[in-house]
Amino acid sequence: MDARRVEPEEDANRVAAEQVRALLYRLPDRDDAPLFVFDAGYDPVRLQHSMEGCCAQILVRLNSGRVFYFDPEPLPKRPVGRPCRHGEKFDLKDSETWPEPSHEHHCLTDAYGSVRVRAWSGLHPKTRKAKERYGSEGACVVKGTVVLVEVGRLPQGKRRREPKALWLWWNGAGAPDLDLLWRSYCRRFSVEHGIRFLKQALGWTAPRVRYPEQVDRWTWLVLAAYSQLRLARGLVADRRLPWERPLPTEKLTPYRVLRSFVTLLPLVGTPAAAPKPRGRSPGRPRGSRSGRAKRYPVVKKVA
Repeated sequence: MDARRVEPEEDANRVAAEQVRALLYRLPDRDDAPLFVFDAGYDPVRLQHSMEGCCAQILVRLNSGRVFYFDPEPLPKRPVGRPCRHGEKFDLKDSETWPEPSHEHHCLTDAYGSVRVRAWSGLHPKTRKAKERYGSEGACVVKGTVVLVEVGRLPQGKRRREPKALWLWWNGAGAPDLDLLWRSYCRRFSVEHGIRFLKQALGWTAPRVRYPEQVDRWTWLVLAAYSQLRLARGLVADRRLPWERPLPTEKLTPYRVLRSFVTLLPLVGTPAAAPKPRGRSPGRPRGSRSGRAKRYPVVKKVA
């Protein structure tokens, strides 16, 4: 739907919020709020604050070392002193601090076995460190729902590892649909395979370009080629390898479509005209110098 390069002086959370707002403007009107899923590289406090006012749900993966707090219990008004801002502690690593969940969901699946999802609503993190990191934007109290996903086993091919607890942060209107939330985040794992396909099969990171504008143009060309592979699933034959299982047309992977995509090129043609000979290039004038290439700051990712 969109691709944007995060510049060194920009914040990834703010850029993501701008992309969400632009996408919501293009989407048709709908009754339910769309759900946007983010990896652990995004900060839920900054992201939720940047998306304030959007008719959308967000689901962000949390680090297992985070600590949240409930609202303080109402106390009699005291003549002096600031009222308490934080109530009971909710430590993700300490199960003794977990009260009874606000919502709970159980189901049995073929891939993950027994799945248990619990949610605690009305939690918020401390804002002192957020204020130091983000300035006045971190001063507000951001409330949301902490979701814990526990599965009995991992899917086939990954069962040599023990499943770990998955912590998520959800924010949206109404009560959370826990069955939708945990399944939606599992679908996010396929994004990693898509990025690997763009790099290995379509050569996303192969060119060594000099200017950022060239990077943006090449990224959009790669995404356009990927979209053509998705659209051509019903026009090509499945050239599977001997050890691969046959797949229906609507489930062909882009990699399988790429094997047969060359057969479509003679049928589709090209809008470009045939190249015309222009003779020998005069080359660079004698004595001219191109100068040093412009240097750009290195992007450093800090946890």
